Amino acid sequence: MSGAPVGAAAPRSKTSQGKAAEVERLVAPSLAAMGYEIVRVQLSGDRRPCLQIMAERQDNADMSVEDCAEVSRMVSALLDVEDPIQGSYRLEISSPGIDRPLTRFNDFERFAGFEARVELTVPRDGRRRFRGRLLGTKGEAIRLETTEGEVELPFALVQKAKLLLTDELLAAAGNGKGGHRNPD
Repeated sequence: MSGAPVGAAAPRSKTSQGKAAEVERLVAPSLAAMGYEIVRVQLSGDRRPCLQIMAERQDNADMSVEDCAEVSRMVSALLDVEDPIQGSYRLEISSPGIDRPLTRFNDFERFAGFEARVELTVPRDGRRRFRGRLLGTKGEAIRLETTEGEVELPFALVQKAKLLLTDELLAAAGNGKGGHRNPD
């Protein structure tokens, strides 16, 4: 990313930007202490903005309504004290769902074997959009098996990525595997 010192480690996640990144920096340590991890933070809308915080449990168990309520109470308290967003806004806490966004580098390893769509910030081999089966990671790149063959896409160029809703993904989620591969 631009602005990083030469020799600095590449970012390992793309969970937020702008004012949402400020909110993430503020709430992430408390969420981690409670056993949750941020998947994505977005601030959208003009008249009455919506601050969406997508979180999941660190133990990869499904997020319950109680989990979302617990996260909401903690985040609300922190935002009331720090007040990083001017004016009124709506706070929304959600879980990533089955066809979740892939925002962290380790997501591409965790969900290897499932279908995904990846969009890059700049074209790679003349394309910005790729679709295929995740093969994991290699170095600082994500690996994807497309209909044209295997491609390696630098994580630094990923603009957005998400799992695609397939029968295989639904079956894995229905088996209590939380949409991720069971290594055995």
